[in-house]
Amino acid sequence: MLDKEFDFYLKNQDELVKKYNNLYIVIIGEKVVGHYTDEPTAYLESISKYKEGTFLIQHCTEGSDSYTQTFHSRVVFS
Repeated sequence: MLDKEFDFYLKNQDELVKKYNNLYIVIIGEKVVGHYTDEPTAYLESISKYKEGTFLIQHCTEGSDSYTQTFHSRVVFS
């Protein structure tokens, strides 16, 4: 759905981190169209300017932690 935007982030992550470290950036296509200190503000500002589903909000940090989630389960199999 937003593959183009996410690929842009991955390919340019090092440069983007130098410029927007620890900010939430808004990406449309292959362009950063906004940067914010928190995710709710990034969303509210973006939704007022762009159609929902047309932009990616990405926390801009080093490494894969900003786009990787780990889920843990307490299920035990016996």
